[in-house]
Amino acid sequence: MDRRKLIPVMLLVGVAGAAGWFWKQNHTMEQDDSQLRVYGNIDVRLVNLSFEASGRIATLAVNEGARVKQGDLLARLDQQRSELACDAAQAQVRAQQEVLREMEAGTRPEEIRKLEAELAAAHTQSNNLGRSFQRIRDLEQRSLASAQQSEDARTAAEAARDNVRAVEASLALAQAGPREEQIAAARATLAALQAEAALAERNLKDTELYAPADGVIQSRILEPGDMASPERPLLTLALTQPLWARVYLPEPHLGQIRVGMTATLSSDSFPGREYPGWIGYISPSAEFTPKSVQTEDTRTDLVYQARVFVCDPREELRLGMPVTVTLDLTGDIVPRPDCKAPDTP
Repeated sequence: MDRRKLIPVMLLVGVAGAAGWFWKQNHTMEQDDSQLRVYGNIDVRLVNLSFEASGRIATLAVNEGARVKQGDLLARLDQQRSELACDAAQAQVRAQQEVLREMEAGTRPEEIRKLEAELAAAHTQSNNLGRSFQRIRDLEQRSLASAQQSEDARTAAEAARDNVRAVEASLALAQAGPREEQIAAARATLAALQAEAALAERNLKDTELYAPADGVIQSRILEPGDMASPERPLLTLALTQPLWARVYLPEPHLGQIRVGMTATLSSDSFPGREYPGWIGYISPSAEFTPKSVQTEDTRTDLVYQARVFVCDPREELRLGMPVTVTLDLTGDIVPRPDCKAPDTP
C-alpha cells in the first residue's frame, strides 16, 4: 500500500482509539457479568450548632478544621446572669426545706413545757379570783360590800376561767403539731421551688455548647462578643460517621443489587488503597442521570440514587471527594465490615 494512503488510515484509527479511551474514562458506570462499577462522591451529614440560650459569646474554643469528639466543649456564653439566678433559686429551696423540716418535726418540747406552765398559772389565778368573788358576794349579802364590788369580782373570775380555756386550747394545738394539709402545702411549695432551681441550673448549662458527635468543624460563623441565640448557628460540624458515597445505579441492574450487599471503594487520592463498604440505601424512585456523572449521549437514562456506606478508620476521605465503587453482583449479603481503626497508620 502507498505510504501516503497509509498515513490517513493510521490517523483515523488513532483518533478512534483516543475517542474510545476518552469515553471510557468519562463514563461513570462500567460493569461486567459479575461486577458493577459506579462512580460517585463522598457525602457526610452537616450539623448547624447553636446555643439553647441567648447571650453574648464569651469564649470560642475551636477553629475551622478542628477535629472534635462527642462531649467536647466548643463555646461558652457570658454566665454571670445565669449563675446569679441559679444561686437565688437554690437559696429559696434551702429556705423552704427548713420550713418543711420545722413543720414535720412538730412543736418543740420547750414550747409545750412553757404552755403547760402558763396553764398551771392560769388555773391558779382562776381559783384565786373564784374564791375572791365568793368572799365578796358573802360580804355583799351582809351589806359589807357594794354590789359593784361583787360584780367586778364576778367578771374577773369569769375572765380567769376563759383564760384557762384559751391556754388549754393553745397547749392542745402545740401537742398536735401542724395539720397534714399545711405540711402537704409546704411540700408542694418545695417541689415548685426545686423545679425552678432545676430550670435555673438547666439555663446555666445551656450557656455552654458541646459537640453532639465526633466530627470536624467546617465553619465558624460567629465570634466572641457576638450575640448568640437558638436561631443563630454558631458552628457547622461535619460528622465523621456515618460516611457514604452517593452513587447512581442503572435500572437494568436493580434486580441484582440489594441493601446490605458489600462494596469496595477506592480514590485517586490514595492509589492502591481500598475501603470496605456496603449498600445502605437505594432510592425508591428513578431520576434522570445528573450531568456530572454521565456523558451527553446517556444523560437521559434513568438511574436510582444509592448510598454506599464506607469504613474510613484513617479518616482520609473528604466531603465531595470522587470515588470509584465496585459492587460484587454475585455476592451474598454478609455482616458489615469491621470499621475499627488500623493498628498502624
